[in-house]
Amino acid sequence: MIRTSMKGFRALLALALLSAVPLSAGAQTKAPLDNSQVFPPWQHGANNDALNKGFNFTVPEVDNMVDFHGDLSNPKLVLYVGGNYYFAMAPLVAAFEAANPQYKGRIFYVTIPPGMLVQVMQKGGTFTSGNMTFTVKPDAYFAGLKKVQALIDSGVLSAPAVPYVTNDLTIMVPKGNPAHIQSLADLGKPGVRLVMPNPAYEGIARQIEAALRKAGGDALETQVYQTGVTNGTTILTHIHHRQTPLFLMQGLADAGVTWKSEAIFQEEIGNPISDVPIPAADNATAIYAGAVVKGAAHPDAAKAWLSFIHSPTALAIFEHYGFKPYTGQS
Repeated sequence: MIRTSMKGFRALLALALLSAVPLSAGAQTKAPLDNSQVFPPWQHGANNDALNKGFNFTVPEVDNMVDFHGDLSNPKLVLYVGGNYYFAMAPLVAAFEAANPQYKGRIFYVTIPPGMLVQVMQKGGTFTSGNMTFTVKPDAYFAGLKKVQALIDSGVLSAPAVPYVTNDLTIMVPKGNPAHIQSLADLGKPGVRLVMPNPAYEGIARQIEAALRKAGGDALETQVYQTGVTNGTTILTHIHHRQTPLFLMQGLADAGVTWKSEAIFQEEIGNPISDVPIPAADNATAIYAGAVVKGAAHPDAAKAWLSFIHSPTALAIFEHYGFKPYTGQS
């Protein structure tokens, strides 16, 4: 067996790297552009209600856990929230804590797609992100009404399901709309580059597929979700509420379908994002709901949040981002 000293290994590694990436004469390296305003977290820590934040080690694009919020050490309320309104959670948590000061700094919440959150619950509330593994079991779960009711029926959640707001789709585009997207039908035009939620991970894809069929029949849905994926003009996301605006700002795509609220947030914070409205006849509506997780460690706190989430205070926050109060008629 041949053994190499650490010093020798480093020398070999350096030689291999130099050989693999030759530099032409006079070549100069360039520092990457400062993307701190492009990469999340876009709310600059407002989503973290921890009282003692300690040392801040957040490096956009490199070390960045933007869909985990709060202090893990001893939370008194843990929420698994579909990521489509992560931006509304900061003011919602602040308002809830103002009315319930016993929870100040003790709320932890996760904002990844609802289907992924179900997978986490199946694994006992344990996450691995990068090199970090931690367990934080939910007290309440929030997603589309049908998903919540199905989880109640299967015994994962406790009745009742509590609906609170609705949301509609829009076409998110870079500011100025350089590809001149005017409708869902335009998403099927040759050369249009799309970033779309993956049906395997994100529930919004079902509503988008239905909207595409309304606007252009099976042919449009096939072009966007099959032909486009095959030929590379459609990028499928894992976390569309983060990836869609980011890819648009990076120039990797011309358009992507998201919830209207997400476009409103991006425009409000000044990111170079705009949107193209989808007519009601072609649109799809989501009904958001939540329920207590069966066996929750903090059921009273979960019930307090479920009561708050459809209060006038909470609904006013949601309406700021384009959500509509649930009336039982959608």
